Amino acid sequence: MVLRRLLFTLLNNPQLIEKLSESRPIRRAAQITAFAVTKAQLSGKDAAQRILRSDTVRQIRQETSRAGPPRDMWEMGRKAERIKDTFLREFRTGLQDAKKQIKRGEGK
Repeated sequence: MVLRRLLFTLLNNPQLIEKLSESRPIRRAAQITAFAVTKAQLSGKDAAQRILRSDTVRQIRQETSRAGPPRDMWEMGRKAERIKDTFLREFRTGLQDAKKQIKRGEGK
């Protein structure tokens, strides 16, 4: 209880916070955090762009944009099978690319 109150008082002290923010370890921690967040944002944008360019998404858009619902279950099953095959093909290609990057040392 006393320790909690002491920490609360220290963390709400503007002079202490400013002095800590000027210290080398805190500045370095902030730099590392900013780097990690920026890298995660860039990776997320890259992944989103790859998904939007993928054949699977293009094929799903084509199948859903065609007029009317499927005429029968066989047609719907055939469409689902084609989408599944496209997805698996892209997944295997992506897996092979990732293996190649790891072998080259780019996966770090």
